[in-house]
Amino acid sequence: MNLAENAPTDHPLECTCRPLRAAQARDAACGFLADLNPPPPESTVQNVLLLVSELVTNALRHAGAVTALNLRADRHLIQVTVEDPSPAHPQDRSPDLSGRTGGFGWPLIQRLAHSVTVVQPRFGPGKAIIAALPR
Repeated sequence: MNLAENAPTDHPLECTCRPLRAAQARDAACGFLADLNPPPPESTVQNVLLLVSELVTNALRHAGAVTALNLRADRHLIQVTVEDPSPAHPQDRSPDLSGRTGGFGWPLIQRLAHSVTVVQPRFGPGKAIIAALPR
């Protein structure tokens, strides 16, 4: 049964998982987005997949793990939340054009999302980064 077809339009749809790799997070996001009715435009799908990939990659690289990936959609917004065990907030840094140390992910996340917020997660230590974009 497709959950999106039977859900009232005023109730948000949600998906939570704990990916070990960015590819698993993208797969979860693809499945979630495929269930939305009406489906978001292809450009929004691509932006969500890029946000998920960058947020999860940053959590794995800088915090060592993803403790939760939550995808949520209502009629107006798609929200991506990535929780990790580190309390350190993301830092802006100059991108390394030689490709050795990165520095492109956080600015990309900030450009793609309509809003980005860093908060304490509901349970446990660490942080949650919430990125939202119009549906």
